[in-house]
Amino acid sequence: MEHFFQPLIMSFREGLEAFLVIVILLKFLEKTNNNSLRKHVWKGSFMGVILSFFLGIILFFLSHSLGGISHVSKLWESSVGVIAVLLVTTFIYWMITHGKQIKKHIEEQALLNLSTKGIFLLSLCMITREGAEIALFSFAGKYAVLPILTGITLSAIVAVLLYYSLIKVNLQTIFSITLAYLILQAGFLLGYSIHEGLSALKEMNVLEPTNILYSRLFDLSDTIFYHKEGILGVPLYILFGWYSKPEWIQFIAQYSYTAACFFYWCKTTNTTAS
Repeated sequence: MEHFFQPLIMSFREGLEAFLVIVILLKFLEKTNNNSLRKHVWKGSFMGVILSFFLGIILFFLSHSLGGISHVSKLWESSVGVIAVLLVTTFIYWMITHGKQIKKHIEEQALLNLSTKGIFLLSLCMITREGAEIALFSFAGKYAVLPILTGITLSAIVAVLLYYSLIKVNLQTIFSITLAYLILQAGFLLGYSIHEGLSALKEMNVLEPTNILYSRLFDLSDTIFYHKEGILGVPLYILFGWYSKPEWIQFIAQYSYTAACFFYWCKTTNTTAS
């Protein structure tokens, strides 16, 4: 059963991370009367699926030439995670600085000036980031196809249910939920990218395991807060970017970024209100 549930949880977690961002984008565009931009979300997602397949093949052969799947996957997660952070950050900045326009939209139903390229790239990057890793493990035979497909299907079902559960939520609530989640997700991506990058460098013998960068701030992997299998750790990991055994540099980067974004949001909101 372990060989079934481990890939199922992995694919569910990876799929839901990407699908939640897509759901938030679609709902936000719908609520702000930007339905014409929704097609760019779907285009980016569709291209992300196709790109994931081909990148999975490339990463698979690259892993064989470099002598291991693990560090190739980690380098992939780290590098694309940084790109994803940059894209999500630009969207977060746009949402914070255009908060006044969004309030105006509620009153006047005015269209918002959103970047079609940014929407497309954000969708593309989020789907590709998760999809290519799943494809890599599928091609490598590390995980069976059935549990992987089951996990992806379950994550898609959860995302659809979340989408329709938000139908009756007003725009200002959608705005706040969206922005808060994206800030948490971006902070998690930054910390996770650092963690995976350090892990890859250790496996490639670029850095020694005794390097101070690998010092952990704490380790809760033997508790219910374990982010991979813990009954509380898994949902916290998916929803809020919780990590149960972070390196100190990972922890500082993740939560400094998160705190800075929330501070800027509060500061901008207070300035606009006054």
